Amino acid sequence: MEINGVLEQSFKKWLQTLGYAESTVYNSVIYIKGFFQWLEQQNITHLNQITKPTIKNYHNHLQTRKNKRQSGSLSQNSITGNINALKRFGRYLDGTGKASLEIDIQPNRATGGTKAILTKQEVQKLYKACGSDCLGIRDRAMLDIYYGCGLRRSEGINLDLSDILLKEKLVHVRQGKGYKERYVPITETLKESLANYINTARKELLAGSGSNNSNGNGFFIGITGKRIGGATAITRVQQLAKAANLDKAIGLHTLRHSIATHLWQSGMGLEDVSRFLGHSSLESTQIYTHLANEI
Repeated sequence: MEINGVLEQSFKKWLQTLGYAESTVYNSVIYIKGFFQWLEQQNITHLNQITKPTIKNYHNHLQTRKNKRQSGSLSQNSITGNINALKRFGRYLDGTGKASLEIDIQPNRATGGTKAILTKQEVQKLYKACGSDCLGIRDRAMLDIYYGCGLRRSEGINLDLSDILLKEKLVHVRQGKGYKERYVPITETLKESLANYINTARKELLAGSGSNNSNGNGFFIGITGKRIGGATAITRVQQLAKAANLDKAIGLHTLRHSIATHLWQSGMGLEDVSRFLGHSSLESTQIYTHLANEI
């Protein structure tokens, strides 16, 4: 059978019929399209021309292929996604009687372990673990920024009070990765929560410290009235996790990974998730489409 767009669409319908998650369908088709393009470069135009050495050569190609959107090679997660998509494609071909294509390559796991991802229920437990005192209200605001807005560790710590645009329902990230700025939208619920921190807890922390906070106007401040550091923020989140009885080692980036995964699961497009996170390439965002099926 000839390799073309019709085969690609037939594979997509097969995945949908079997009830695969939308994220899995989307990525599988993208990866197979890339496989087809590589086959065309090898002058392979029919399914019966694909052999085990062909698949092995493609795997080698993925391991040495340059990242199209940024410097360096493909991430291990992208390679794993490609191989898993090929395995689904092989099952599709066999199940529909179009061809026999065995994929016996075992993709390597990314180094550094699996990223910890919280379920929505676990996130709610973190919120419930926040106290009602000044620091507890600040903790809730931290969850709003790191989970609700998906900010990176340094982005949240570097926020100034003036970066919280409540009227516009936006958070201005001035010091993003690569010195890129962006505006992150917030929901009405987050707006009310952040306003509560600004108008109550933050003012009490300033008043208690006797500081006018003229040394930087940091959004997240401690009992001294000064901007808190990343270590303090991480410690507070880990204390919340312990209070919530979460059996996971988490940090600030865990909250970012979690909101990205939840947004993808809810149906937000990959490009929109990428803009929300401030990614410079879609390949950086694609990891969350894999993680979405693991929780």
